[in-house]
Amino acid sequence: MVPAAGRRYGFFTDTTVCIGCKACEVACKEWNAVPDHLGGFTGHSYDNTGELGANAWRHVAFVEQPVSPTVGLEWFDQPPDVAVQGAIDPSGEVGQPPGTGTEGDVGGIRLLMSSDVCKHCTSAACVEVCPTGALFYTEFDSVVVQDDICNGCGYCVTACPFGVIERRESDGGAHKCTLCYDRLKSGTQPACAQSCPTDSIQFGPLDELIERAENRLARVSEYEPKAQLYGRDEEGVAGTGALFLLLDDPEHYRLPPDPVTPTRNLGQMWRWAGIAAAALATGVLASVGAGGAGGR
Repeated sequence: MVPAAGRRYGFFTDTTVCIGCKACEVACKEWNAVPDHLGGFTGHSYDNTGELGANAWRHVAFVEQPVSPTVGLEWFDQPPDVAVQGAIDPSGEVGQPPGTGTEGDVGGIRLLMSSDVCKHCTSAACVEVCPTGALFYTEFDSVVVQDDICNGCGYCVTACPFGVIERRESDGGAHKCTLCYDRLKSGTQPACAQSCPTDSIQFGPLDELIERAENRLARVSEYEPKAQLYGRDEEGVAGTGALFLLLDDPEHYRLPPDPVTPTRNLGQMWRWAGIAAAALATGVLASVGAGGAGGR
């Protein structure tokens, strides 16, 4: 597939088939010459990348989630055969129907893995607050930083509702995923999607990805009742160019449940500021007038 200018492209990340190999992180760093990010162990997860940032444009999150035990619940007046939500089957199958787990299910823990990335928002706050025009929408509707124009002010860092973009200490500029803009222009898909061994990361026209994601959600929802699509209906950013099929609420993946572009309410804020200023001016004039009348 050769990306065509004028059509929107993006990612669909199916977390149900992510194996946490981090091939996407390595491919991203190699192709985009992203500096090393030696974070070491975080102490609370097998994940050693930590979070997205200037030196981590892809981040495979490892989320350890306790699951209900299958035995002993009769002590709490519940049937002992209560279903285990999303337990990992000993056969290694991913996403087994609830109730098929056994006592030995990884010590009552399941791993949720998801490769996070810039969302390439439809209404991107980083673009709206950039004073130099360093951030712009490409012909593929992705959001890219022009390194030679960025002045390192950091406005985009505080504006991003996902905490994606960050300034790099070594050069002072802001950096994030570009959807491999240079590869798209040459007719090649992003490095992370090409390197993913399980097709957890899929690249393509956004309308086709949405249809594919909805079909996948319908299938997964048969045995994962909390499965949901993230990024399709986020009204606060007018939708995104990166969809995620999650097995639980976005908070469990450290994703904001209701992201909002900070500039969305800017007009209303200015109106209220104007009303407040007018009220203050009226009060001052009234006070001055009353003081003058008293003096006479």
